[in-house]
Amino acid sequence: MRRFGVRRAFLIVSWMLVWGALFTGSVGAAESASAPNHEISMEEIWIPMPDGVRLAADLYMPTGGGLDERYPVLLEYLPYRKTESRSRNYSLYSYFVYRGYAVARVDIRGTGNSEGQLIPYEYSDQENNDGEVVIDWLSKQSWSNGNVGMFGISWGGFNSIHLAMRNPPALKAIIAVDATDDLYQDDVHFMDGVIHVDSWEMSQDLDNARPGAPDFSVDEAYFRDRFDTEPWMMTYKRQQRDGPFWDRTALKARYESIRVPTFVIGGWYDGYRDSVPRMLEHLQAPIKAIVGAWHHSFPHNAYPKPQIEWRHEAVRWFDYWLKGRDTGIMEEPPFAVYVRQWHPPGPYLEEAPGQWRWEEGWPIERIEERTLYPQPNHTLALAAASEAIHHLRYVPSIGVEAGGPVMWWGDVAHDQRPTDAFSLVYDSKPLESELEILGFPTAQLTVSADAPRANWFVRLSDVAPDGTVTQVAGAGFNGTHRESAREPKGIVPGEIFPLEIEMHFTSWVFPEGHRIRLAVANAQWPMLWPTPYPMTTSLYLGGDNGSRVMLPIIPHQDRSAPAFLPPEADPEMAGYESLDEGTTSGYGEISSVDRNPQIGTVVVKATNGGGTRYPWGIERYGETIVHETSDDHPEATSVLGEHWTEVELEDRTLIWQSELLFRSDLENFYYTYTRRLLENGELLREKIWRDTIPRDFQ
Repeated sequence: MRRFGVRRAFLIVSWMLVWGALFTGSVGAAESASAPNHEISMEEIWIPMPDGVRLAADLYMPTGGGLDERYPVLLEYLPYRKTESRSRNYSLYSYFVYRGYAVARVDIRGTGNSEGQLIPYEYSDQENNDGEVVIDWLSKQSWSNGNVGMFGISWGGFNSIHLAMRNPPALKAIIAVDATDDLYQDDVHFMDGVIHVDSWEMSQDLDNARPGAPDFSVDEAYFRDRFDTEPWMMTYKRQQRDGPFWDRTALKARYESIRVPTFVIGGWYDGYRDSVPRMLEHLQAPIKAIVGAWHHSFPHNAYPKPQIEWRHEAVRWFDYWLKGRDTGIMEEPPFAVYVRQWHPPGPYLEEAPGQWRWEEGWPIERIEERTLYPQPNHTLALAAASEAIHHLRYVPSIGVEAGGPVMWWGDVAHDQRPTDAFSLVYDSKPLESELEILGFPTAQLTVSADAPRANWFVRLSDVAPDGTVTQVAGAGFNGTHRESAREPKGIVPGEIFPLEIEMHFTSWVFPEGHRIRLAVANAQWPMLWPTPYPMTTSLYLGGDNGSRVMLPIIPHQDRSAPAFLPPEADPEMAGYESLDEGTTSGYGEISSVDRNPQIGTVVVKATNGGGTRYPWGIERYGETIVHETSDDHPEATSVLGEHWTEVELEDRTLIWQSELLFRSDLENFYYTYTRRLLENGELLREKIWRDTIPRDFQ
């Protein structure tokens, strides 16, 4: 592993001197961040594209400054319907606008209020080409000082990274919250190389089919450009292995492409946290990072607590790079990390115990790797094991507890005991003193299977003295990807082979008296799709190549901590009233699990729903997702997703409905998707897509 190093330090100092000279003539003493000296106004504007299409934008402008005052511009570039999001955006952006920033919220082509045909899938060339035009246009307006920053969470964070990879001249700095550098392994379509069917994928395909508010114009152009366009999910599920489709904007293979100063923020309960240390290690541009205890949310209104006013740090960052103010942010250590202490299992957690700490980038030099070996008696020990083989019958329906309410790596997971009951489990002795880990625990397994396809899942957990089991880290691995995720190979039944499974980024302090648990299984459903063959797998212990787990142990060291501010109260935009917030995550969460031991089937149901009152009417939405599998016939797995959105206007009521049936057999996935539009109860349009997609080593 490469040290933070002299070369990077030289590059960062060089960047600081260049930018300081550009704006101020020199890098002087640190200044405080911009003070809140402005008020806020909002107007809708149109940004022209070279082909004549116009992108719709809401522009949030500072007021009360000088007549000729020019402002840096912050851009959030999303498909998530800016007009319906104004309440969220007004509250979020006000912090920046008060401090002398213009903020532009732009709908991507073919989404929300923007013109043009819907982009073919997320992060397409069309989207990124348009993004470069948007940045250039914003930099040249009379109220702009010519410097543009990008920021956002999830899609907005992805786009910030992707546009930074293109380095448009006016883009001076970015902040990416909860985004990743690896679209194949980390995004919601395939996790760890295994197919995943996500609540977001299903709901977004319906949202893409809606016209812009508040007019909701329904005409032939609307049907052509939106309603009748191919659902994105069908495109993703055809791309079951890593390769060019995922490479198009994946940073993982070209970290050197980013020359724009980059600030990344992640959370321990978010699925995209792995990119933070990787970008800290590999980016050559100036970089800062924060990892807190949060789920998929901005840190100032995050779940779980503690929350921080991250926008204060953002203003300090953007002041430095867009205004030329030396706020001292580049003299601070580059990495602020929240070290998690033990807590009982979820699925919900109001506040994560722990403390903040500064670290000098990534990797951290004082981290020590400690190897623990699974033993024939199912303990974990420092000494290598004697030779033994442990067999495990594949139970496709296990894993409901391992993924939390939304079913991905990062949720506050349930007690792991029900999943552990059908796994190979190895426990350490009770710890004689507390033990902290920080990094990527790695399991090196020697395995075989009596079927041509098998997945392996490893989970690292904390076993409390009362027996409760809290998941600390985990990961899956598609066994057919053991040599390459780009060129999968079937498993030869009975052939013994090694697997190295790097678990997802984690921080944890195991208390004295607790045990460390390693669990190994072959299913984690419904998070990840089961392999189709009944089977037994084997785990080999002992000898030179016996299975083991390596823990990133970090010795205690007294270090300073960041003094983050608590969240500020945000203003609210009048005319927007939440009628029902829906689930904590905003997506379908598990509401029931029905096991039928007589026939071996398991049904998991997830639901969500809510509503908002807008100035033009009332919008309600709902979703029901039903996952089903069979322990005897894992090839016959399915998911049925039903989504609807109702918009009640003064003169009419519009309802968009969708039904997705995605199922499998031994050889294929079968996709059937129905999209409907009803006006005042009468069907206006219905379109059905069907596809048979061969299983490509899934």
